[in-house]
Amino acid sequence: MEKKTTVGGQAVIEGVMMRGTKGLATAVRLPNGSIEVKKESSESLTKKNKFFGFPIIRGFISLIESLIIGIKSLEYSASFFEDDEEGSESKFDKWFDKVFKEKGNSVLMGISLVLSLAFSILLFFILPTALTSLVKKTITSNVVVLNIIEGIIRVIIFISYIFIVGKLEDIKRVYQYHGAEHKTIFCYESGIDLTPENAKKFGRLHPRCGTNFLFLVMVISIIIFSFTGWQSIGQRVISRVLLLPVVSGVTYEVIKWLGKSDSKISKIIAWPGLLLQKITTQEPDESMLEVAITSLKAAEGLE
Repeated sequence: MEKKTTVGGQAVIEGVMMRGTKGLATAVRLPNGSIEVKKESSESLTKKNKFFGFPIIRGFISLIESLIIGIKSLEYSASFFEDDEEGSESKFDKWFDKVFKEKGNSVLMGISLVLSLAFSILLFFILPTALTSLVKKTITSNVVVLNIIEGIIRVIIFISYIFIVGKLEDIKRVYQYHGAEHKTIFCYESGIDLTPENAKKFGRLHPRCGTNFLFLVMVISIIIFSFTGWQSIGQRVISRVLLLPVVSGVTYEVIKWLGKSDSKISKIIAWPGLLLQKITTQEPDESMLEVAITSLKAAEGLE
């Protein structure tokens, strides 16, 4: 019997992170062929604090939490493939360790989070609004039309970005593990035994995927930003940054609904994001499915 779950995950370097009812688990295929699993407790602030659990607000909180967890999981998986040669530590690394000591990892994670957010805002929000300003005088000054043009530019940049990045050999393997994550979750939701043979029979396009979330952010931002007018570029940039929590919060609620609904409307809304997953997910081999299954079992307490 098919069951609805809230299990989600992320592909990492040679592995998969899963977030389930019993905690967070990251499974990584090591160079020697074995699978290393790290399990830790994970309780969202949306469950600890009533205010953070309100609709819209919980979406932005969940986004920040997902970014933090994602960066930590990527760092964990990357640690198995770093060059451990003695004496390879740079002067900057030595200075950084001396200054921050045991807090070094937390500081690095904070820097990574800020840089990731800054890059995303620059590429997907500041650049589109700047490019739209260049065509304002030659096309139209209608606020709605300008926001639609800005949104189209944003979507084009987003699709181009994931397509170009997907051409990198290392990213292709991450996309395969992304496919393994989805197939494993589908297999688990179907209620049949979690084996690589069973999981490979399922599709790799999932409505709760982060790709769907990012695409819907682009679309929903068109609607919300249309209420801000079209002032100077500085005002537009500030308004877009300030409204990001609202955009992400609304998008989260839509994604949550898509994961539960089987209606025709939900399928229409999810369709573009599912198409994009044909780029961000690739068919995994059975060894990748084994890693994803190991991660999900640990996250759900099924070991």
